[in-house]
Amino acid sequence: MKPVRAAARAMLGAIFVINGVRVAIDPDSRVPAAKRVTDRAAPLIERVDPRLPSDARSLTRLKAGADVVAGALLATGHLTRPAAAVLAAGLIPTTVAGHPFWSAPKDERRQQETHFFKNLGLLGGLLLAAADTEGRPNLRYRTSHALERSQQSARRAVRTARREARIAARSAAAARKLPG
Repeated sequence: MKPVRAAARAMLGAIFVINGVRVAIDPDSRVPAAKRVTDRAAPLIERVDPRLPSDARSLTRLKAGADVVAGALLATGHLTRPAAAVLAAGLIPTTVAGHPFWSAPKDERRQQETHFFKNLGLLGGLLLAAADTEGRPNLRYRTSHALERSQQSARRAVRTARREARIAARSAAAARKLPG
C-alpha cells in the first residue's frame, strides 16, 4: 500500500505546488476573486495584530507560499498530516471565493459548479491524507497503551520484589537454624 500512498500524495501535492507557484508569480490574477474573502477577513487580521498584512494581494501571496510549501511536504512524504491539514484549511476560502456557482451568471454556472465540486473532491482527499496514520496507531492510542504497559511492568516488578523478599527472608531464617 505504501507505493499507492506515495503516488497519491505526490499527485495531490503537485496540484498545490504548481498552482501556488503560478499565483506567487502573478498574484494580481487572483486578487479580484480573493477580495470576496479577504475583505471580510481583513478586520479580523488587523484586530489580531495590526502589523500583519491584510490586503488581498499580500494574503494571496501568503496563501500561495503556504500552498507551495505544504504541497511539497505532502508530495515528498514529510509532515504529511500537518501539510494536508494546512492545504485543506486553505482550500475552503479559495473554493468559496473562486468558484461561487450559486451567484455566477447562468452561462458560467456549469463551469463554476465543476470547479467547485472538483475542489470539494480535493478537500476530501486532503482530509483523508490528514487523517491517514499509514496503518500505525495514532498518538493517543500509542500513549494510552504505553501507559498501560508501564503500569503492568511496575506491577510485575512489585510482585517480583515481594517474591524475592519472601525467598530472602525464608533463606535467612533457614540459615539461622543451621549449626555453625
